[in-house]
Amino acid sequence: MALDPRGDLVALARALIDIESVSGHEGPLADAVEEALRTMPHLSVRRDGDTLIARTELGRAQRVVVAGHLDTVPVAGNLPSALEGDRVVGRGAADMKGGIAVMLACAASLGEPNRDLTWVFYDHEEVAASLNSLARVPADDLAGDLAILMEPTSGTVEGGCQGTLRFTVETKGKAAHSARAWLGHNAVHDAFDVLARLVRYKPREVNVEGLTYREGLSAVRIEGGAGGNVIPDRCAVTVNFRFAPDRDEQAAKDFCRQVFVGYRPEFTDFAPAAKPGLDREIVRDFVAATGREPRAKYGWTDVARFATLGIPALNFGPGDPGKAHADDEFCPAGDLVACRDALLRYFSGRSTTVPHVSGADARQLLSATPVDESWATELEADRSAP
Repeated sequence: MALDPRGDLVALARALIDIESVSGHEGPLADAVEEALRTMPHLSVRRDGDTLIARTELGRAQRVVVAGHLDTVPVAGNLPSALEGDRVVGRGAADMKGGIAVMLACAASLGEPNRDLTWVFYDHEEVAASLNSLARVPADDLAGDLAILMEPTSGTVEGGCQGTLRFTVETKGKAAHSARAWLGHNAVHDAFDVLARLVRYKPREVNVEGLTYREGLSAVRIEGGAGGNVIPDRCAVTVNFRFAPDRDEQAAKDFCRQVFVGYRPEFTDFAPAAKPGLDREIVRDFVAATGREPRAKYGWTDVARFATLGIPALNFGPGDPGKAHADDEFCPAGDLVACRDALLRYFSGRSTTVPHVSGADARQLLSATPVDESWATELEADRSAP
C-alpha cells in the first residue's frame, strides 16, 4: 500500500493502521514507510532490518531526533481502521501509528528545518527490551541535542519517565501433609508479612524540574504451593517498583532493601528513569511550541535510552495513553493536527503557539487563535509542495 505523507493526515493515519504490524511482523509497514521516505529528496535514508533512519544534513547548529515505533500489540478484532466521528479507530491508532502519521507528514513538509532532523522509525518496542532496535542501531544514529518520542500523550509534553525494577521476596517453610499441618511450616502464610509491608507503604511524591512524579511499590505476582494437600515450603512474591527520576539504580535498590529489611530481595529486571530535561533551553522552546503545560510521565518509555546517551528526551504524541493497547483503541483527529502543527511551528522557528483543540481540522485550529498570516501561508505552501 502506497502512503501519501503530503495528503490528508487522517487518511494517512488510517492507511498506516491498516498495514498490520504486530511486533515481529513490521516488515510490510517498514517497506511502505521506506518507500514514502525515499520520495523526499531532502532526506538521506538508511534501513537497518525493519528500522528506518532518515536524516537532514544541513549543517544546522542543533540536531533533534524524532522517533516512533512501527509495531503494535496483537490485533483484537480492531482492524481495519474506522472513522467514528472525529476519532480514528483501530489497533495502533494511539500507540503509535497516529504518531507515525505525524512524523511522516512533518518529514515531507520540513525540507528546510531550523534544526537538523533525524527521523527514526523503529521495530520491536512492544516486546522484550533486548529486541528493541534502539538497542541495536549505532549510537551515532541516535545522536542529537534533543529527542522527541511520539508516545501517546494527548498532545501534551510528558517529561522524562519513571524507572522500573522487579524483584522477588521469598519465604521459606517446611513441607508436610496438610492433614498434619503442625508437622510443617507454611511459607504462604509467612508471605503475609511481605504483603503487609506493601500495604503499609506510602507512595512518595517528588518534584523533579517542576514536574511531580508519584512512585509505586506493588506486588504483581505470587507463587507458592506444590499440591492441594501439601503445606507449602516456599512462597515468592514478585514486586514492581516504579521510581522517580531522582533515583539511580543503586538508590532504587537500596530503598527496596530498606522496605524488606530481614529479607534478601532478588532483583530480576531494571530500567533507568529519565529526567525531564526542562533545565535545557531546547526543551523549554519545544514545550512553548505546544502551547500546553508539561506533566510528568508515569511509566517507562524509550526516552530513558536517550537519557543514558546524555540526550534530553521527552514524550509527545497524539492519542490518549489510557487507550494504548485497549480493544477500543482510538486517536482523536484533532490530536493528529495539533501535534503535527506543534512540530511544524517548532522546526520552522516561529514562536507563534496555537492551543490544543480536540476535534478541529488544520484551518479551524489556525483560525482559533490570531496567528502570523505570513507563517500560515508559508506552512500551507510547504504542505502542498511537490
